[in-house]
Amino acid sequence: MDIFRFEQPIYLYLLLLIPVLAFIHLYFAGKRKKALDEFGNNELISDLMPNVSFKRPTIKFYFLLLALIVLIIGIAGPQYGTKLQTVKRKGIELIIALDVSNSMMAQDIEPNRLERAKRAISRLVDKLHNDRVGFIVFAGDAFVQLPITTDYASAKMFLNSVSTDAVGRQGTAIGSAIYKGMDSFTKQEDVNRAIIVITDGENHDDDPIKAAADAYEKGIRVYTVGMGLPKGAPIPVKGGRANDFMKDRNGNVVISKLDEASLQQIAITGNGAYIPANNIRNGINNLVDELGELEKSELEAKVYENYKDQFQWFLGFALLLIIIEFLILERKNRRLKHINIFEVKDNKINK
Repeated sequence: MDIFRFEQPIYLYLLLLIPVLAFIHLYFAGKRKKALDEFGNNELISDLMPNVSFKRPTIKFYFLLLALIVLIIGIAGPQYGTKLQTVKRKGIELIIALDVSNSMMAQDIEPNRLERAKRAISRLVDKLHNDRVGFIVFAGDAFVQLPITTDYASAKMFLNSVSTDAVGRQGTAIGSAIYKGMDSFTKQEDVNRAIIVITDGENHDDDPIKAAADAYEKGIRVYTVGMGLPKGAPIPVKGGRANDFMKDRNGNVVISKLDEASLQQIAITGNGAYIPANNIRNGINNLVDELGELEKSELEAKVYENYKDQFQWFLGFALLLIIIEFLILERKNRRLKHINIFEVKDNKINK
């Protein structure tokens, strides 16, 4: 079975320009129509300007817009993988558990805890080599966001889609995230494994210390990354105004604080390390170095090889659309406009 991918998917963000350009065109087309309506009767204007077409500029514009869409897709480098191969690499297995509870939207670190955490994970993935990685998201429950894989491009794509809507039940079940991570590794034996829990540490639902101890008994190290500051910050209300924050039952603004003591204890119990958010760049580098010291095992992975570029088809189609747009005149053709095939048929019938 073939697999489709983009070599440079970042260029697909240019597609966001399409609705903007369409809106601008509709706006000015509406203004032009309004100006013509104010100028005089539409039928009279058509008689005065018999060769002017009011539809053709719009048709030309949408041909160009379609060409731009196809061109952007071509630039993104569409490819088909045509051969599935099993390769062996030496590495470790890593599960990253990301807290997506509402408290992760607090802005005591810029732009907020969740976005800073996603940047840290992206930086960590960029530094991995031949290791398997998987994502778990958790709040009141824990779910597998990405099964363990060596496809780092897919991992970063899944990471971009993570939000506080990923888990329906609120809370911070760190223990559940650790247990879910333990169940998410492959069945391969003699592989070094680690779980990295990224959270503000405000656990409300279970016993993460016991979970870390159980993980360590199975040879899985548990690392923690603390997102936030000990002084804490209010939690913005989703969709609310700039200064609209969550409140408790008594109407007081809820302040979410980083629980460093708990996260340090989880890391100690899991024979890992704790990384504070205020030094996360150096912390991630140190974490990568520490993970790199773990003995690498031979891992099997199925990957698609022999990717074939398909961009030329898209560029060719875009060029065809541009040529068609060029051939469509903005004014009516003086010779062709007098041709009326229906009138010819009527004459034949009358004869």
